[in-house]
Amino acid sequence: MERRCILLVAPLAFALANWLPNDLAAADLQEAKVTQVVQDVKVVPSGAAARPVAMNETVAQGNAVQTGTQSRSELTFRDQTITRLGEKTIYTIGGGRTIELGSGQFLLYVPKKAGGAKVKMGPVTAAITGTTVVGNVAPSGVVEFTVLEGTARVHLDRVGQCLLVVAGQKVVYDPIAMRLEDPVEVDLQQQQTSPLITGFRQLPSSPYINVAIQNQRRAVAGTGGAELASAVSASGAASIGAATPEQFLAAFRSVLVRFPQDEICDLVATAARLRPELADRIVVAAVTGRRPVRGYSKEAKDFKGKEMPCDWVQCIVDAAIAASPRMADQIINALLQAAPMLRDCIGEPCFPANEFIPPYIIAPINPANFVPPPVSPEQPPTTSNRD
Repeated sequence: MERRCILLVAPLAFALANWLPNDLAAADLQEAKVTQVVQDVKVVPSGAAARPVAMNETVAQGNAVQTGTQSRSELTFRDQTITRLGEKTIYTIGGGRTIELGSGQFLLYVPKKAGGAKVKMGPVTAAITGTTVVGNVAPSGVVEFTVLEGTARVHLDRVGQCLLVVAGQKVVYDPIAMRLEDPVEVDLQQQQTSPLITGFRQLPSSPYINVAIQNQRRAVAGTGGAELASAVSASGAASIGAATPEQFLAAFRSVLVRFPQDEICDLVATAARLRPELADRIVVAAVTGRRPVRGYSKEAKDFKGKEMPCDWVQCIVDAAIAASPRMADQIINALLQAAPMLRDCIGEPCFPANEFIPPYIIAPINPANFVPPPVSPEQPPTTSNRD
C-alpha cells in the first residue's frame, strides 16, 4: 500500500512541478516596466490613440511601444528579461513568452534558466533560452537576426525551414526568395558599438558576451592548429588534409587530453575548420573524451559531481556549428546518438543543411497502372457497343 501511494503521488508532484513554473514564467512576459526613455517614445494602448510613455510606467499585454526618429527605449520584464528598442520601432507585448516586433531594431536579453522566449518578426520566429540577440525588421520585409551570446533556433514556419544560430552568427530572411539564408559570421566586438548597447546600462550578460568575443578571436587565430598538425604528422599522414578520418580523429584526441579545459571549445572550432566534414565526429570525441558525460555516471560514486556540465556541452556544439554551419544537423544528431541524455542540454535539432521540409504531395493516379474493381456476377459489365 505504501508503495502504491508513492507511485500515485509522484506523477502528480512531477506534473505540478512542471506546470507551476511554466505558468508563472509565462506571466513574466505579459507586462513590462519602462526603464529608459530617450526622446520620442509612445505607448499605444489596444484600441486607443498613442500617447507619450512615462518612466517606470507598466505596459500590459496587448499594448505596443513605439519609438520615433533618433529615439530609444528599454523595457524590463518581471523575470529581468530586457528588451531595448531602436528608432522607428514598433513592439507589442505578447501573451505567454512570445515577443512580437512589428518593425525596427531591437535587442533582447533573456536570463539563464528564465524559461526562454520566442521572438516573432513577421514570418520569422526565433526561439531562445538564456541568450542575448539583436535584430532588425526593415520596411522592405528583410529580417536580420544576430546572436551575441548563447544560441537561437530560427524558424520560417510557413515553409518549415529551421536554422540553429550560435554566438557570432547572423541569419537573414530574404522576402523575395522567401527563405532564410545560410548563417554568416559577424564581428562581435564591432557589435558592441551599437546604440542599443552603448546608449544603455551594462547588460547582465556582458560577461557572457565578452567570453564569446574571446572565443571568436581564438577561433580566428586557429587555437590548437600547430598541435593538431604535429599530431597528424606523428600519425604518418603527410598533412591535415591528406590524413584519413581515423588519423585526424586520433590526432585530435591526443591533443584534446592535454589541452586546457577553458580552450577546448576553441580547439574544437579549429579542428572543425580544418576538417569540416568530420565536425560531427569531432564533437562526439570532445564531449565523451575528457570527462564522464552527464547521465552515464549516476550509479558510479567515483564520478559523482565530475560529469561534463551542460554549458560545456553547449559551448563545444556551438563552436563546431560556427566553424561548419552546414554540418549543424549532423553534429547534433551524432551527439544525441552517442549520448541521448544530453538532449536537454542542446534542445531539439533543426532540419538538415538549411533545407525546407519536403512537402507531402498526393501523386496522381497513372491510368496505365489503374486496375478496375472486379465486376459482380449480379451486375455484368456494360458496353458502349450496341447490336
